[in-house]
Amino acid sequence: MAETNYEITSGDRERHVAALKFPYKPSNPKSYKPKIGLLGCGGITETHLTAYRAAGYDVVALCDKVQERAESRRSKFFPNATVYTDSRAVLDRKDIEVVDIATHPEDRVELIELALRSEKHVLSQKPFVTDLNTGERLVSLAEEMGRRLAVNQNGRWSPHFSYMRQAIQAGVIGDVLGAHLAVHWNHDWVAGTPFDKIKHVILYDFAIHWFDILCCFMGDRPALSVFASEMNAKGQASKPALLAQTLVEYDGAQATMVFDGFTRYGTLDNAIITGTKGTIYSTGPDLGRHKVTVTTPLGSSSPSLEGSWFPDGFHGSMGELLCAIEENREPGNSAKNNLKSLALCFAALRSAETSQLQIPGLVRSVTP
Repeated sequence: MAETNYEITSGDRERHVAALKFPYKPSNPKSYKPKIGLLGCGGITETHLTAYRAAGYDVVALCDKVQERAESRRSKFFPNATVYTDSRAVLDRKDIEVVDIATHPEDRVELIELALRSEKHVLSQKPFVTDLNTGERLVSLAEEMGRRLAVNQNGRWSPHFSYMRQAIQAGVIGDVLGAHLAVHWNHDWVAGTPFDKIKHVILYDFAIHWFDILCCFMGDRPALSVFASEMNAKGQASKPALLAQTLVEYDGAQATMVFDGFTRYGTLDNAIITGTKGTIYSTGPDLGRHKVTVTTPLGSSSPSLEGSWFPDGFHGSMGELLCAIEENREPGNSAKNNLKSLALCFAALRSAETSQLQIPGLVRSVTP
């Protein structure tokens, strides 16, 4: 086979040099400093509040059905905040403009609707909804109320994923031809916890970040089909399957995702994205530490990245919402945008259950 000649243009040189300078860190609004209320004070909200305190955000209300949980968060992070056990009391406060809804999915839809009708901007925990029709209805309600509705897809602001998606969107590697992401870690910690009851704990609760970042990498290109499988690993203590994989087809491109959720030794997290003009990949021992390398005909380069997924990803999700409110635009992590990620995830879940190829968008709901 004859080697394909590749002509290097001045634009290619500029993109390669610019690849080291992408603003991958979370952004803050210039002057907009709204009062924020948190609904739900479960375990993950420690990371939310760590990020918000570091960013200087003004959290004035903490709400949880278990008062002690909210009080614990208040004493550790925002001692001047008011504690509530009734979310409606938070939503009735006219001074609160933004609410972070971090409850479980079964409680979230009603709270999102109430918050929007109370004229609050909303950051929803992920996964956003379990029904695409419901998600579309909430998106329409947000538009009707003139409010911003975003989803806490915090993986987008993990330093390596944030850098990679910006480089890809800037055209550094040209059109994406292949995206292959693999995580090898131990998720057996869910044994005996409420997560042990989630049938698709890997493909639904965990992999939603990877479905989402894949959609970011692929841009406006729709996924044509997805095939997924899952199985229990020999020796795992938890009930749901910890081994899962997916194959996604696009027009002229493909993607794979592998999740080895019972890797007890030598954990590894890799992603490689190949394009018509180059390749970008990341590798690291866990979700918090990665080295990113960009390779084009001009050579290879690795930016020096600072930060970590936890808590920077949570700063990025809220920061993007606040910037969008200030700039009167849709946030990049809008609920409308996130519906594409959910459609891909839902199709993968159905495929894993049926062992059949599925078309994203046709599977409208799931019961995880």
